[in-house]
Amino acid sequence: MEENLQQLAKSGATPIIKIAIFGPESTGKTTLATQLAEYYKTVWVPEFARDYLQEKLDSGRGICDIRDMLPIAYGQTKQENASTLIANKYLFCDTNLLVTKVFSEMCYGFCDPSLDKAARTHQYDLFFLTDIDVPWEGDGLRDSPKGRETIFEVFKQSLIDNKKPFITISGDKETRLKKAVSVIEGLTMALQMGFSSLDFLQIYERGIPLEKIKKQLSIFNDGVLKSVLVNPATLNHGILKLTDAAFEQKANYFDGNKSKLKLKKFVPASGAASRMFKFLTTFLNEFDFGNESINAYINRKKDTELALFIIGMDKFSFFKSVDEKLKEIYPDFNTLDRDYKNYYFIKTLLSTEYFDFANKPKGILPFHKYETHIAAPIEEHLYECAYYATSSNGSDLHLTVSENHQAQFEKIIEEVKRGIEVKSNSTINVTYSYQKKETDSIAVDIENWPFRNDKGKLVFRPGGHGALIENLNAIDADVVFVKNIDNVIQNNIQQISFYKKALAGILIELQHQIFDYLKVLDSQEMNPERINEILAFLRNQLNIELNDDFHKFKLNSQISTLKETLNRPIRVCGMVKNEGEPGGGPFWVRGIDGTVSLQIVERSQVDLTNRGQMKILSSATHFNPVDLVCGLKNYQNDKFNLKQFIDSNSGFIVHKNNAGIELKAYELPGLWNGAMANWLTVFVEVPLFTFNPVKNVNDLLKPAHQPL
Repeated sequence: MEENLQQLAKSGATPIIKIAIFGPESTGKTTLATQLAEYYKTVWVPEFARDYLQEKLDSGRGICDIRDMLPIAYGQTKQENASTLIANKYLFCDTNLLVTKVFSEMCYGFCDPSLDKAARTHQYDLFFLTDIDVPWEGDGLRDSPKGRETIFEVFKQSLIDNKKPFITISGDKETRLKKAVSVIEGLTMALQMGFSSLDFLQIYERGIPLEKIKKQLSIFNDGVLKSVLVNPATLNHGILKLTDAAFEQKANYFDGNKSKLKLKKFVPASGAASRMFKFLTTFLNEFDFGNESINAYINRKKDTELALFIIGMDKFSFFKSVDEKLKEIYPDFNTLDRDYKNYYFIKTLLSTEYFDFANKPKGILPFHKYETHIAAPIEEHLYECAYYATSSNGSDLHLTVSENHQAQFEKIIEEVKRGIEVKSNSTINVTYSYQKKETDSIAVDIENWPFRNDKGKLVFRPGGHGALIENLNAIDADVVFVKNIDNVIQNNIQQISFYKKALAGILIELQHQIFDYLKVLDSQEMNPERINEILAFLRNQLNIELNDDFHKFKLNSQISTLKETLNRPIRVCGMVKNEGEPGGGPFWVRGIDGTVSLQIVERSQVDLTNRGQMKILSSATHFNPVDLVCGLKNYQNDKFNLKQFIDSNSGFIVHKNNAGIELKAYELPGLWNGAMANWLTVFVEVPLFTFNPVKNVNDLLKPAHQPL
């Protein structure tokens, strides 16, 4: 029988998708198996032991003992193989060899080696582990209901120990069936795509829909559609230019209306500062310490960034702290050669044992030096929040952070928030969210096959800042101010706030008009004059020109088109003059449907082999400083579903590496690029001093980040 059991277990391999319903006694295995078989119009394999033991009891041969284990295993497997021959695409097995193995070990402290081997090697596409959240039902053959939790954990651990792919099924009958069907549909698609059951579980646990994975893989093969630039947006041709008096009127308009609005400041703050210190990391890795001078290295590598860093070293806000630490580490530090001092300064600054700046989030690094203290960017954002995002003496700051960084933000905020609240006579509520795992994207190798790490697991990477549209979508506010974590300033915060409020004033003034038009459109009391008035507003205020065919539509179709065009989230974006900073800019872009709209476009979105496109790209007059004010609610005061306004055809393919091996990853349409592509968009020129990002640590030497 031992040999027959092995052969039976091996003979069960077929194209049929086999699902094992697995778990302790009286956990709903039979119920789920019959439900699924009925749903998929196929057969299910009943529990052989039930009839076998009942017949044994009825015949007077007693109850179950260890000698019954092999006959039960043999009968169960034979029954399963017979059912496989008549199954329709799926086979659902109410219990299996692994259940018999666990039962034998629990009850008798022993498992026959042939049963043990067959149970370990017998393959199923997936196990459903049935939970103990259903009532115990005795039938005279089962053990008592005592210790169900312990027994359940034994069953669960057996799946883990034997590396079986499983998902726990809980809830009432209807809930279990609904979840099981959803899982089976996903598993089926995954197997059709060439993934294994373990791959499917990895994808499932991240919450990424298989359709998304499928689309991402097709993007790697087909490429991302490039933006088609028509013209750069310029002053009075896509970019609004306001006088000082007009800016003041808009800021005052905002101040006069903000008490009726729910405001929030939204700061993407999840990035680590690794790129900020990249040239210093390279220096530590490539400097031939002891055999060349730092000046020789600078000349050899033409590293002007390192030269600037060393020249301005004592002007950094963190200089004193690092210098004091160096004197603590090296008692004779002051007597060292200048090169040694500079080398140890950089090494200590980046060392994981000491300051570890390259691995910390930008938001908590020491940026600015004041007479009384050193300020991190998060402190400056708190001040800004109090200056321009306060309504009725309260303001809200929302940070998107990495989960493992949140405590570091909280520590600084706890230290400084109360003082800022006292100075501003307001309260500041700070909330956090994380980039969702389901927005991660699958990585591929250079041949576009799913990339696997050294353990054979699929590799996923964060979907880029475009994933944060999910976080923004979860916010309940009328007006949201968006600004990057590193775009802060030590001086002129009042002026910064003035222009931010002016952008908000433009937004709510436009909103008031848009909402009025939408209410009129709802009333159906329209005439050609009013239609033309709305068309002029779209053209002159929102830079939207409807197709010539619009005038051929019947009135109801015109009303429907105008409502669809106006009823969208709106963003007002500050734009600064282009002075060669890397990043996106404002352009007129032709969509795949032929319409032309205003978009923020990154260089990587443009076909750089096309001379015409390169000419338009290089003629851009303005740059996107990520200075946005957004309206997230409609004229009925309901939140928009921002995911409905994404251009899903945009995005980025980036090249990364994993343990030194090259891979490719897909990044979602950028938060202010494709993720907001179908919003109402207004570009406004703002002064250059409102844009002071810190992309490189040497940016902290610029006047905007130095004491007056």
